[in-house]
Amino acid sequence: MKRFLIPLAVFLVLVVFLAVGLKRDPREVPSPLVGKPAPEFRLDTLTPGKQFSPADMRGQVWLLNVWASWCVSCRAEHPLLVAFSKQGGLPIVGLNYKELRGDGEIDMKKVPAGEEPALVRQRAGAWLARHGDPYALSVLDLDGRVGIDYGVYGVPETYLIDRKGIIRFKQIGPITPEALEQKILPLAKQLAGEAP
Repeated sequence: MKRFLIPLAVFLVLVVFLAVGLKRDPREVPSPLVGKPAPEFRLDTLTPGKQFSPADMRGQVWLLNVWASWCVSCRAEHPLLVAFSKQGGLPIVGLNYKELRGDGEIDMKKVPAGEEPALVRQRAGAWLARHGDPYALSVLDLDGRVGIDYGVYGVPETYLIDRKGIIRFKQIGPITPEALEQKILPLAKQLAGEAP
């Protein structure tokens, strides 16, 4: 009888872990960056000759939205971002993530050296012109290194960053109206009311 107790106990522990895991929202993967300073970077923007760093946003509550034109889920959330941006208030900075390198249909060996930024600007700019541009600006993460620093699992992802440059919330996957109304906006309002 005793030889069955240990396997039974292990089985019951596994059932409990499975039950807890099934109740969790897969978009709410805990991020080790929440509560920590947003990783610093300085990247070129879609506008040639301009650069952006998160330090440029100090004193403001803002969203960093990781996107790419090849991303199907980005297309799903994009109308919501466009409508939200028209309301004003909370600036959205786009992080265009591996625009060419992430697209499985593009052979990077055939892209001439040094032409990647221009091709990305053309492709991403055309996509925003066609679907609407919700971003105060968009930066080019050509090789995905900034995405790695932010712990990007996939595209899209969105980070709510406070006035001091601390990440306060991370949305994995497309922003939904529910996530925007129930999580992001209330937290953004609370953060906006805090002393800088």
